[in-house]
Amino acid sequence: MGSRPFRPNARLIAVGVALVLAWTMVGYRLTVVQGARAEAFAARGLDQRLQRLTLAADRGTIFDRDGRELAVTVDSITVYANPREITDPLEAARTLAPLVGREVRGVADDLASDTEFVYLARQLDLAAAGPIREADLPGVYLLVEPKRIYPAGDLTAHVVGFVRDGDNVGLEGLELFYDAALAGRPGSLIVERDPQGRAIPQGEYHVEPAEPGSDLVLTIKTEIQFAAAQALAAAIERTGAASGSVVVLDPATGAILAMVNLPSFDPSSRLGVSAEALRNRAVTDVFEPGSTQKLVTISAALESGLVTPGTPFEIPEKIEILDTVFEDFTEHAGTLTVTEIVTHSSNLGTILIGEELGSRRLHSFMVAFGEGTATGVDFPGEAPGMLRDPDEWCITTCVAGTSIGYRVSVTALQMAMVYAAVANDGVWVQPHFVAETVAADGTRVSFEAVERQVLSPATAAQMRAMLEAVVQLGTGTAAAVPGYRVGGKTGTTEKYLESEQAYSTDAVVASFIGMAPIDHPRVVVAVVLDSPRQDATGGRGAAPVFAAVTLAALNQLGVTPDAG
Repeated sequence: MGSRPFRPNARLIAVGVALVLAWTMVGYRLTVVQGARAEAFAARGLDQRLQRLTLAADRGTIFDRDGRELAVTVDSITVYANPREITDPLEAARTLAPLVGREVRGVADDLASDTEFVYLARQLDLAAAGPIREADLPGVYLLVEPKRIYPAGDLTAHVVGFVRDGDNVGLEGLELFYDAALAGRPGSLIVERDPQGRAIPQGEYHVEPAEPGSDLVLTIKTEIQFAAAQALAAAIERTGAASGSVVVLDPATGAILAMVNLPSFDPSSRLGVSAEALRNRAVTDVFEPGSTQKLVTISAALESGLVTPGTPFEIPEKIEILDTVFEDFTEHAGTLTVTEIVTHSSNLGTILIGEELGSRRLHSFMVAFGEGTATGVDFPGEAPGMLRDPDEWCITTCVAGTSIGYRVSVTALQMAMVYAAVANDGVWVQPHFVAETVAADGTRVSFEAVERQVLSPATAAQMRAMLEAVVQLGTGTAAAVPGYRVGGKTGTTEKYLESEQAYSTDAVVASFIGMAPIDHPRVVVAVVLDSPRQDATGGRGAAPVFAAVTLAALNQLGVTPDAG
């Protein structure tokens, strides 16, 4: 028999080819993984095993001008866990919950989560660490974190502000404005863990320390801040005012020695505190200044050469402009000099002077004094106020109204700065809270204030003499300070209600702004009361606050009483 020809099995060939291709692919993959891309895959594997934690930096301390701590960072304990290391989440939660001040169910849910890291409590007191360590719970760890505290409590709350719980990010006040400087640079912790989340004994472990933030040295003097808070609280109780503000300035440097707003709040315990209560009203809230604005009108006329302190004006019983009637609170019909117009706060006399000035010239001085423009204070959310261009002023009553403090809106700080320019021989100096920043390496950077000349020294001196007469003989007698010659101006303004687009029939803003000693003022003090119900004028409601705060400030600054 002859032999049969060999016929290859097609299926066997296909299987062989498939095996060859498969092994070729495996070989290629091994070559890639272990050869050409070995480092890349090794790095990817390592990255999957590494756990990265951010280490918060020690936030800079905020001091008052005398070195007292107003905001400071202390060590606290943060508790975290790796749920994958915990075999019985509910039992662990029963032990841990009372130690961290939480409900058992919430802790159990966290411990049962499918993750390698979960915070259980942050920024606990250091004393909490002992009982947690003694519990010796597998998968539960402790970490020391910085926590912000405020030793002065509500006294400086509106100035200093506060940070967000947990990560210490500035949210309000100077904590927000200087957040970048205070925060420093965070560090990091890198730990290599196995698939079950356990630390690998000889694995990667790297700590990059955080860099502390800069300290702030404020211009605030705590004793003056305290005196202002005490006097303002007494005035609010006496008058029934809804709220109030006090600003104390050094007119020569622009340093803010005190700024108080009431009601206040505790920056360390803000539960239930409304957003409205957090505002620094002296910087953010605007009002029409009323008769305190007369200083601008009168000094503008003096500087322009239109009047002198002795220039007489015939004061009518009233001034009618279309359907608006302007009158004085007390009858001044007859002849009054410019000094007497200021002394007795004559609306009609000031309107006559304002009409001689005209809208454009009055507006130019208002701008120079800083009305309608933010002062540039180092504080977030400053309101610029409102001052319209003269082309937008009405052609009838607006010069008259603006001359006596209506149709212009200001903050308490802006008006304090107006008076500070007069106190400082006509030089306006930018207000500020921070005297200097001090970096972790000791480098100091001082605040450099912007200055501008608003009035001549001669005009400023004439204006100060008129303000002294207000306290000696006029509407501000309750502002007198024993042992010192002082000057200032009262203001009582019908409160404008934005919600009703009309003036209130029974609510006013009562204010007094002044300076002392009058020849060479060391302090300017502005007092604003919102909606007082008794003693509802600048002279009766706000002036006594000025007297108390000014006396305390002069004593604290060591200013010698005036002779005689």
